[in-house]
Amino acid sequence: MSFWLTLLAYQATWFVAVIGAGHGLWWPGVAAAALFAAWRLAMSPQRALELRLVLAALALGLVLETLWVRSGLLEYHAGWPWLDAPGWILALWLAFALTVLPLLGYLQRHLGLAALLGAIGGPLAYWGAARGWGVARFPDPAWHGLLALGAGWALAMPLLAWLARRGLQARNTMGGVACT
Repeated sequence: MSFWLTLLAYQATWFVAVIGAGHGLWWPGVAAAALFAAWRLAMSPQRALELRLVLAALALGLVLETLWVRSGLLEYHAGWPWLDAPGWILALWLAFALTVLPLLGYLQRHLGLAALLGAIGGPLAYWGAARGWGVARFPDPAWHGLLALGAGWALAMPLLAWLARRGLQARNTMGGVACT
């Protein structure tokens, strides 16, 4: 599967989710992520591993997003009435999980770099969505929320990369000899 096609499809999913939420709608992001997931999983040679990554990312996202919202560090627009984390943001966690194998393979061997990129890239994505489309708000002082996001993503990125590496190693193990 093409690196660039996956990257473009993920970015399109991100924009659909964020722009939809900016218009008060949670469902465009969920629909876009479902289409992205259907496409990725249909094309994936590691479907079972990618499904495990999706489940891990959704659980992690639900815990972190709930923590951030209930702590008053982050507020979302276009939410669901029954969860603190809106559907469109959980859809983005799902879509992100499906980029770990095809786009982030390098980070599977460099977990420190994964943590650093998560600590920087995670808050930047939220900040851009908040400032550009008004889908979220960081109560004052905003740096508290951004710091919490950085800490959460500094854990999430290497964890997902480690799970991917572990799953690939288990898949490549033949007769007790690991092919790494």
